[in-house]
Amino acid sequence: MSGGVPAVPVAVLAAAVLHAVWNGLAHRLPDKLVGFTLINLTYTACALVLVALNPLPAAASWPYLLASVAVQVTSTVLLLRAYQLGDFGQMYPVARGSAPLLVALISVTVLGRHLGVGELLGVLVISCGLIGLAFARGIPGRAQLPALGAAAGTGVMIAVYTVLDGSGVRESGTVGGYVAWLFLLQGPLLALIVRVRRGRSLLAGAGRAVPLGILGGVLSLTAYGLVVWAQSRGDLAAVAALRETSIVIAALIATVVFRERLGRLRLTAALTVLGGIAVLELARP
Repeated sequence: MSGGVPAVPVAVLAAAVLHAVWNGLAHRLPDKLVGFTLINLTYTACALVLVALNPLPAAASWPYLLASVAVQVTSTVLLLRAYQLGDFGQMYPVARGSAPLLVALISVTVLGRHLGVGELLGVLVISCGLIGLAFARGIPGRAQLPALGAAAGTGVMIAVYTVLDGSGVRESGTVGGYVAWLFLLQGPLLALIVRVRRGRSLLAGAGRAVPLGILGGVLSLTAYGLVVWAQSRGDLAAVAALRETSIVIAALIATVVFRERLGRLRLTAALTVLGGIAVLELARP
């Protein structure tokens, strides 16, 4: 990147930190269904303000935006299930780890974009490191398969909506408007889904979960807004890969907050992620 402050990498790295933190908050809440609902309702309220302050996205971006809404709601439901069934230190890396490679493959095979050899190598190294973080304790047993399946499904959804938003925001003519409508439309959908499952008692006894849920919602909206802005200016696969540094932050959160053992293998995998990022950045034209 030539001269000045490298705005795109800085924005994506900031988003990675915020993403790991809000996921840690969501996992920490005892009732994760309530937690995810509070997060969604919070960024819906924030999105209402942003919709009023930003222009309407161009018509050409709406097919991407609406498809992304459906995919992101599916992703959230799968991630919620993964967190209900598994450990944060394992579920988060599985959910995020497969996305960069899938985004790169979709970018090349579906969108016809070109990735240089060095960039592709960086994406592959990052993906290997992330997968290593997930499986550092050995091959999971049968009892863990439902949780891993939900986490892996989340990764597929992440790859799909990353490509959709990377294309849609470039057609929208307004990053702020695109992000605002994206969150405004998807937020109520999850609330409706969980209300069907639990009924009127959904938020009964939420109590101390409310501040954490509100904070998680603000962090979630800010993190994804930064990513979409970066996607409007940087290479899609490179942005997708760089944002996965959130895995390193999540590993630290799992160790410090949830008292999960990091271990030598997880540390090696985290360093592999950083090495892949270095390769990716150095390979950029």
